[in-house]
Amino acid sequence: MSISGALRRAAITMLERRDRRRARNAPPPDTREIRILLLHANGMGGTIRTVFNLAGHLAKNHDVEIVSVVRESPQPFFDVPPGVRVRYLDNRVNGRKGILNRFRSRLTPPDETAYHWFTLKTDLALLRYIRSRRRGVLIGTRPALNLLIARTAGPEIITIGQEHANLAAHQPQTRKQILRRYGRLTALITLTQADLHAYRKALKHAPAHLAQIPNAVTRLSGPDAHRTAPIAVAIGRLNHAKGHDLLIRAWAHVHRNHPDWTLRIYGRGPRHDKLQESIDKRELTESVHLMGPAEDVGAALADAAINILSSRREGMPMTILEAMSKAVPVIAYDCPTGPAEIITHGHDGLLVPPEKIHALANAITTLITDPDLRTKLATQAQTTAAQYNMSVIGPRWDKLLTQLTHISHQTESP
Repeated sequence: MSISGALRRAAITMLERRDRRRARNAPPPDTREIRILLLHANGMGGTIRTVFNLAGHLAKNHDVEIVSVVRESPQPFFDVPPGVRVRYLDNRVNGRKGILNRFRSRLTPPDETAYHWFTLKTDLALLRYIRSRRRGVLIGTRPALNLLIARTAGPEIITIGQEHANLAAHQPQTRKQILRRYGRLTALITLTQADLHAYRKALKHAPAHLAQIPNAVTRLSGPDAHRTAPIAVAIGRLNHAKGHDLLIRAWAHVHRNHPDWTLRIYGRGPRHDKLQESIDKRELTESVHLMGPAEDVGAALADAAINILSSRREGMPMTILEAMSKAVPVIAYDCPTGPAEIITHGHDGLLVPPEKIHALANAITTLITDPDLRTKLATQAQTTAAQYNMSVIGPRWDKLLTQLTHISHQTESP
């Protein structure tokens, strides 16, 4: 074992000894205080939006604080819900500061998607914060944070890991630690039934409570879509997983027969230049537009006649539900996981075999040429989206917290 490995093992052993002493004097577990660990609360991703949405619901009956590992923008992009506080552990508005930020994290798996955000400084700040908690609930929102609370939270704490992607999407080292450590959590919550099944099958030692609760759809501003303008919309980060490169290739086929239609792709990310090159190469510059981030998702959807999800993989794609809630018919690749659990093909949307270019082009053409089908799908889609309102999803979280209090009491009993 290396020196760093030996030191890490010694530190964990010391924490375990302290926890045994803490457990003897620990008060009964309760859920009055809820702390949600988030990577960067001032960003604009789907996880951030759904966490804010959940926090707003929980704040009606609990003391809720979002704990952001880093702060890179001065103010949150999304409105902080009433009754929710935000705490920042590492302020990077003016860049990374301090010698500890020069060293890589020792507690985050190197192949965790967000590894580059974590440093030795954030390791120590997170450890200090987690160990300072003496009551309540800690909720993690990505593997690095779930693993940390599983390993280091005190015995008084109810620990909940949220899976915002899916087990298969994680890289080997991260997945190995997940399978080894997640059993220490009080609960693990997946977004889809497919991912719940995957975790049940993979975890030898499961948490006390393993369940599926989807994200609630965020209420968007603006009117429902009128679906009359020849506009298709795709919303998502410009990265490989979202498959916009596949969508552009499919749109080239659509454009030959329907040159009056345009595709608006909202989002930002590392694939922007590559996507623009693909657009230029296929002479689609007048038909496909990279719009940048959607400052107002409701307004972007209000102009759309079709919403397209071309992802190679998903957790639970909120853009589908947001489009549905605004009466925009959805076409989605039947990728793992999520779309097939939301869309019933031909009833409230269209599902397409994953990564099939011509199949996607054909589905888009079908909706372009059949406005009655667009209306039918959009009408049913709003009924489907209503099942994901916070008025439906929120009570499932309330029930979970009540159950976890009873589980924790039973665990603490002699």
